[in-house]
Amino acid sequence: MADVFEEIVGLRSRGERAALATIIARRGSTPRRDAAKMLIYDDGRTSGSIGGGCTEAEVCNAAREAIRTGRPSLLSFDLTDDDAEESGLICGGTMEVYVEPVLPDPMLFVFGAGHIGQCVAEAARGVGFRIAVIDDRVKYANRERFPMAEALYSGPWEEILPQLPVSDSSFLVIATRGHNYDLQCLRHAVGTPARYIGLLGSKRKSGLLLSTLEKEGVDQARLERVYAPIGLDIGSETPEEIAISIVAELIAVRKDIDVKPLRLRSARG
Repeated sequence: MADVFEEIVGLRSRGERAALATIIARRGSTPRRDAAKMLIYDDGRTSGSIGGGCTEAEVCNAAREAIRTGRPSLLSFDLTDDDAEESGLICGGTMEVYVEPVLPDPMLFVFGAGHIGQCVAEAARGVGFRIAVIDDRVKYANRERFPMAEALYSGPWEEILPQLPVSDSSFLVIATRGHNYDLQCLRHAVGTPARYIGLLGSKRKSGLLLSTLEKEGVDQARLERVYAPIGLDIGSETPEEIAISIVAELIAVRKDIDVKPLRLRSARG
């Protein structure tokens, strides 16, 4: 296979997902005697090999799960059992394979280039999110205010929104300067496959906007995807504090964990 690390860099730059399987330990006779690697793509293709047979089938299953959840796994194979014999891998040894996800840095779309949007973009970029900023005012959505942004979109909302390359790994934060703009962005957002949709504002405001979309006939399942009010409850008041509460929630969703105070966790986590 081509250099696996160069291929991983290419995958991530294209925003594609895969999983990497590596033999990390072996004892006795095994099909491969080196730290062999196999790359498993999101569409099921593979590149490289860790020995073939039943081991690779199970590794591919674990790879699909790693891509879905973003979590690695460790697999152990006893190559002396009946399954190994049936697959032709009568080697008399054992092997451990580490399967890890290869995922692009997620793209965060910030709707609204005001003070809170600026603080959210700065904080999120620092923890690995790629940043895209959207606003109808070019004097706000510009490189001077958002040097960390990978993409900037400015112009009428109805023209910009359909252009956005939102995928199932995208995060959306809606923090525009007015209820009508928030509603317009939210209406678009719930129709996308975005992994996260957050709406800035009070519980009352969030309820009004969601109720409006419900009256328009938007499916309830889509509305239930919205995090509103956005962020974790840390008593935020300033734009910087609000940004921290929002980005903390983004991190929790990205890692697929339920947030709870560390003091309430058990000693073993």
